[in-house]
Amino acid sequence: MNNPSDYLQFAIEIAREVGQVQLSYFGNISSISTKSSNIDLLTRADIESEKLIISRIKETYPTHSIISEETNAIINDSEYTWIIDPLDGTTNFAHNLPIFAVSIALKKENKIQSGVVYNPAADKCFYAEDGKGAFLNDSPIHPTKSKSLSESLLATGFPYLHDEKYNLSFSIFKDFYDRTRGLRRMGAAALDLCFVAMGRFDGFYEFNLHPWDISAGSLIACEAGALVSDWNGEKMPHDGSRILCANKNIHSEMIDVLNQKKYSIFY
Repeated sequence: MNNPSDYLQFAIEIAREVGQVQLSYFGNISSISTKSSNIDLLTRADIESEKLIISRIKETYPTHSIISEETNAIINDSEYTWIIDPLDGTTNFAHNLPIFAVSIALKKENKIQSGVVYNPAADKCFYAEDGKGAFLNDSPIHPTKSKSLSESLLATGFPYLHDEKYNLSFSIFKDFYDRTRGLRRMGAAALDLCFVAMGRFDGFYEFNLHPWDISAGSLIACEAGALVSDWNGEKMPHDGSRILCANKNIHSEMIDVLNQKKYSIFY
């Protein structure tokens, strides 16, 4: 990337530093806590990673606000807000599956300016800045050019809350499964978005996420050339309530599936 901002360079450095902390625990976890349910996990690596990121931001940009998964938001009188997921894919991490990541985004007012998603287990660092393209370990990345769902491999996820939406989500899964070459449930939304950005998946959809799950990855996907939106094609809700990310050829086909009347409960 030509002329990356100090903010982006800072975020990349922190993500890589935190990644080393996570690798020191990976495969050697002594305790696991649960949050909203017995499948919503929290490890010491999550906590230490978050503390490190927040401390570095406070040291370098003390006036900036911070929104993070495990800690109450720090709201200052600033146009800049850091949105962080210290360890996306905790369940994978806890089970020694190397699909997890650090996700760090910087929002200026209401627009994401910079985003970094780092998978330390594979030493893969995805990053992007508004208007400057998307990169993986210094090489530009782009989505696939598959022309239809029938040629596509998709990714998705399922929420922790087992309610009416949860049950209906399996109907959506089946709708896509019948129209594609398959679906994968990787368990780390930030990486799912990056995998669309780099062409590993053709599309991704999910619901009931949070800003820290999607902020960095959605910018990386957009800058790579993918389309990111709400399930009905409108602007993506920044709260993570619904997200659709796909290459430009299949995006409208995915909208057609997700926007069926039988799925109106999701809106």
